Amino acid sequence: MELALSPDQRLFQASARGHLEKEYSLDRVRDMRDGEARWSKGWWRKGAELGWAAALVPEELGGGSVSGEGVRDLSLLAEELAAGVAPGPLLPVNVVLAGLVAAAGQGPDHSAVIEELASGQTVATWAVYEPGAAWAPLAPTVTATPVEGGYLVDGVKDRVQEADQAELLLVTVALPDGTGQLLVPASAPGVSVEPQWSLDLSRSYGRVGFEQVRIGADAVVGTPGACDDVVERQLQIAVVVQCAELCAVLDRAFELTTQWAFDRFSFGRPLASYQALKHRFADMRTWLEACHATTQAAAAAVQEESSEAPRLISVAKSFVGDRALVILQDCVQLHGGIGVTWEHDLHLFLRRATLQQAHYGTPRDHRVRLAQLASG
Repeated sequence: MELALSPDQRLFQASARGHLEKEYSLDRVRDMRDGEARWSKGWWRKGAELGWAAALVPEELGGGSVSGEGVRDLSLLAEELAAGVAPGPLLPVNVVLAGLVAAAGQGPDHSAVIEELASGQTVATWAVYEPGAAWAPLAPTVTATPVEGGYLVDGVKDRVQEADQAELLLVTVALPDGTGQLLVPASAPGVSVEPQWSLDLSRSYGRVGFEQVRIGADAVVGTPGACDDVVERQLQIAVVVQCAELCAVLDRAFELTTQWAFDRFSFGRPLASYQALKHRFADMRTWLEACHATTQAAAAAVQEESSEAPRLISVAKSFVGDRALVILQDCVQLHGGIGVTWEHDLHLFLRRATLQQAHYGTPRDHRVRLAQLASG
C-alpha cells in the first residue's frame, strides 16, 4: 500500500471496501459452487458508479481518477478488492479500456464503447490465450481473414476471464499484415463459450470458439498489423493490477499469521516468541516490503508511460509472482493443521495468488522477457 494517501484516495478505498463487504464477504466466496455466477452485473454497475472502470479513461469520455494518476488509483483499488478476494471483471475491463484508450485515433472510433465500459453498462474481456499455448500475445493462431466489409474470425481462445458474462471480447488475432485486435460481440453468430475450471473460487474462465464469425471493419482496434504498442499497454495494466492484488493478498495472509503466532501457545509460550520463527517472519516481512516496492515502481512507470515501464512490470511480476507462493506456503505451514482447512481463509488467498502468478505471463516468462529487453 502507498505510504501517503490523499483523503480522496482513502475515501475511494473505503467505498470499495464497503461495496464489496456488503454483498461478497469471504464466507460467501467460500460457499460459491461450480456453475454459479461469481458476481452480478448490477453489483458491477454500482462499482462502476464508484469509479472502478473510470481511472484509465479521459474525462471527456466519462472517466477520471480521484488523484489524477489513474494507474496508481487503479492499483490501490485492486489492493482493496483483493484483500477480500473480490469477484468481478475489474482486471479484464480495465485491460480492454487500456487498449481502447491507447488505440484512440489510430483506427475506427470506439468512444461509445469506452463510455459504456466506464459506466458499467457493458462488460468486456481480453481473449489472448490459446489452448495448449504458453504466453505469446503477439503470436496468435486465431485468424481474421479479410472479406468484403470486414473479417471472418476462426479459431479458439481459452483462459478468457469472465467470458461467461462479457458482452464484448477484445480478440488478439493473426491478420495478413501481422497481429491485430478486434472487438467481437459475444452474441455474434459463430461465437461459443464453454466454462473452464478455475482454482480461484471467485473468478470464472471460459473457452471461446470462433467459427466463421463475421464482423465489420469498424471492429478493428488500432492499426491492423501494427498493434504491438497497444498490446504492450494492455499487458502493463494487467501486470500492475495483478501485482497489486498479490501484495494485498500477502498483506492479509501475513497479518493473519502474525496474529495467530501471538495467540497460539506452545509449551506455555506464544509461537511468536521462538527465535527460529522470528527469523521466518523477518524473511517474509522483507520479501513483502520488496513486493510492494517493485509493484509501486512499476505502477509509477506505467502511469508516466516511461520507457522503463516494460522492464519494470516484468521485474515486478517475476519477483512478486515468485515470492508470493513462498510467503503464502509459509503462512499455511505456520498455522499448522488449521491452515489447510476449508473453513480458514488462507486457502482463498493461496488460490488467488496461484492463479495470478500464472496468468499474463509466469515469472519465468517475464524473466525471459527481461533478457530480451536487455539484449535489445
